[in-house]
Amino acid sequence: MSGKLLYYKGYTGDINYSQEDDCYYGVVKDITGLVSYEGSTWENLEKDFRGAVDDYLTFQETL
Repeated sequence: MSGKLLYYKGYTGDINYSQEDDCYYGVVKDITGLVSYEGSTWENLEKDFRGAVDDYLTFQETL
């Protein structure tokens, strides 16, 4: 699964899979700071990624 990407509102996130934890995870690329997301299914991963980007954008508005 490594090497695949998610896209949302101009942001990109990578997709990885942890066999040990039996879940997908990733980080938003090319931003200041660390924004991560995870999900037990592909759909949950994408939903959490979008939520993470939205939260990041909301946080950036407060600066």
